[in-house]
Amino acid sequence: APGTMSGSDPEQPQPGDIAEAQLQDAEKDWAAAKAFYDNLVSKRPRPPKPQHAITVAVSSRALFDLVEERRIYEEHGVEKYVEYQQLNENVTLKPGPAFYFVKALEHVNARLLELYPDDEERFDIVLMTNNHAQVGVRLINSINHYGLTIERFCMTGGKSPIGYLTAYLTNLYLSADSEKVQEAIEAGIASATMFTANKDVPYSDTQLRVAFDGDAVLFSDESEQIVKEQGLDRFFEHEQLNENKPLAQGPLKGFLEDLGKLQKKFYAKNERLNCPIRTFLVTARSAASSGARVLKTLRSWGLEIDEALFLAGAPKGPILVKIRPHIFFDDQMFHVEGAQKLGTIAAHVPYGVAQKYHKSA
Repeated sequence: APGTMSGSDPEQPQPGDIAEAQLQDAEKDWAAAKAFYDNLVSKRPRPPKPQHAITVAVSSRALFDLVEERRIYEEHGVEKYVEYQQLNENVTLKPGPAFYFVKALEHVNARLLELYPDDEERFDIVLMTNNHAQVGVRLINSINHYGLTIERFCMTGGKSPIGYLTAYLTNLYLSADSEKVQEAIEAGIASATMFTANKDVPYSDTQLRVAFDGDAVLFSDESEQIVKEQGLDRFFEHEQLNENKPLAQGPLKGFLEDLGKLQKKFYAKNERLNCPIRTFLVTARSAASSGARVLKTLRSWGLEIDEALFLAGAPKGPILVKIRPHIFFDDQMFHVEGAQKLGTIAAHVPYGVAQKYHKSA
């Protein structure tokens, strides 16, 4: 009413109280669901609670090769696309760029369940797609054909899935749609656009191998801005002056942190030498001129990286061939394209100053 002073009414529920009540209701829902499923006999592990899981949301075009289906959609429209998918729902889809990464996540889960059968801190893969529900049968048939454990589907019927990513407590979103990925990054969700490699290379079946660029991926784009705007010499000078000042975090720092948590679970069981997760930093920085700040930043975060490769501007593709990661994250498209040419599955992180330069080019 006019003339009243603003302020909270002590009799009105406060935001913190509402959030707490919602959390309690959610816990009751999970308890009821668990009680129901505990009475059902199944050898398949149930998905973990989202608040405990490391949720990786994958689009259908990232998980499977849907190039031909996409062409039909673009040339003939959604009705012909849905009709084609239904006519071919018993034809298994071929693997897409995120397929072997997802397989490797599931191998880590299997190892975790052996060591920690009652623990829910593991990967939960969600199929997050703007496909229509009528297409779901083909996706389910293909997932079952490959023996993937993907129990949660979100099919939005042409609407953007970004709002659901927050509801699913998503830790990482992988899609073939760069606009959706950009939208997710702007919403604060770690995301990347997947690109298929131009050559087939063998991937490890026993170890998840993840490679990260540094600036604008694990770290902020603070240093990259100086390179772009003031040149390399000023960048080296800035990094040495700020060697003991940790870099701000970038969009994929949280996912490296998640991988580190799981690695420590294996170390706690004396499995360090047999750990099914290995992480790599592959950066264009030079070690002598600007490497110390990177390593000290990781140390300040309490994070380990298994291998750090400082390339001093050399192409990343040949090194990635040696590493053979299931996925390589970089913010610059020319590194992504160079990796692709030599057979690495690369994911573009549209974050930071490099995007401005890429668009203007």
